[in-house]
Amino acid sequence: MAQQPPSIPRPLVRTNQWIIVLSVTATWLTGQFWILLIPLLSGLSGLFFQFNPVMKLAKLFLRKPASSYIPEDRDQQKFNQTIAVSCLSLAFISYLLNWHVAAIIFTAIVGLAAFIAILGFCIGCFIHFHLSQYLQRRRSHV
Repeated sequence: MAQQPPSIPRPLVRTNQWIIVLSVTATWLTGQFWILLIPLLSGLSGLFFQFNPVMKLAKLFLRKPASSYIPEDRDQQKFNQTIAVSCLSLAFISYLLNWHVAAIIFTAIVGLAAFIAILGFCIGCFIHFHLSQYLQRRRSHV
């Protein structure tokens, strides 16, 4: 039997995406940009320490064993989280520097991407796939 690649249960991924969407929305509605630190620090912790507090908390609410949910590829999710953390970081820094247009652009990018992923189309996955294809073609022509 082939071993499955490391994965994350879909409900945990969806929770993380909702936290991004809700944090961006709350930031826009209240003007309190520190709210972006919730998904930003959680995402950074996940990337650097393999401990995402949002997902750890959400895991407590799973009704079935984690393995019974639709799996999301861990490497793909790491790629997506890197994009999200980059956009959130640039948005937060932009807010700190009073660069409101840049802040809105970066929060819109990450919020929209997370919301579209919730609806079923993963933009990060699309980018990752095409980047992988490009790199593979480039390697085969060398």
